[in-house]
Amino acid sequence: MDYDKRIEAVDAAISLAEARAGQRSARTRLIAVSKARVAADVRAAYEAGQRDFGENYLKEALAKMTALSDLDIVWHFIGAIQSNKTRDIARRFQWIHTVDRARIASRLDAAAERPLDVCVQVNVDAEPRKAGVAPSNLAALVAHIRELPRLRLRGLMAIPRADGDHRASFGTLRSLFDAHANAAGDHWDSLSMGMSDDFEIAIEEGATMVRIGTAIFGPRPTPARERVLA
Repeated sequence: MDYDKRIEAVDAAISLAEARAGQRSARTRLIAVSKARVAADVRAAYEAGQRDFGENYLKEALAKMTALSDLDIVWHFIGAIQSNKTRDIARRFQWIHTVDRARIASRLDAAAERPLDVCVQVNVDAEPRKAGVAPSNLAALVAHIRELPRLRLRGLMAIPRADGDHRASFGTLRSLFDAHANAAGDHWDSLSMGMSDDFEIAIEEGATMVRIGTAIFGPRPTPARERVLA
């Protein structure tokens, strides 16, 4: 697979979206979502210039981290966080995008051995089975994380309803980001939103990080979690 061309095409689309949004400062950070991809695919994308990679499943990610330990990859955890996985997540990832409750934040802080960049996942569309803090409870969670010495609160993350108005959902997250800026501290600078089918809209609505899988790696293999290393 020609990762140079795929990443170049995504970068070009990001630049166009930034121009439409009037963005003139730092570029949007591209996170290549490598869940269900083999280590060889990640290495090839790295060799094409990609440095940030997002993983959803801890066991799968740890195997790839071992296989790719010679590379200076920035690893982002973007999946649901189970309490019994917080130690390894805190110690092996540089970014965590999916903190959605105080207990998980406290466990990550207790396990961390260095400052850990985190985003709060918000359930912007009030989906009953989706992870994420409710907007009405966001202020309390932000305040809690601010008290944890090893967590560096960077911003918000969301996954909009699949069949909903993604622009409206991203706009809601941006409004929440702005509303909590004064309380969130000096590191508050990140909006993680947008995937392969909607990242351009997300950038137009203020995304600073987009999480792209299919547009870089192609359709996900089936069954997705049986191919980890090659």
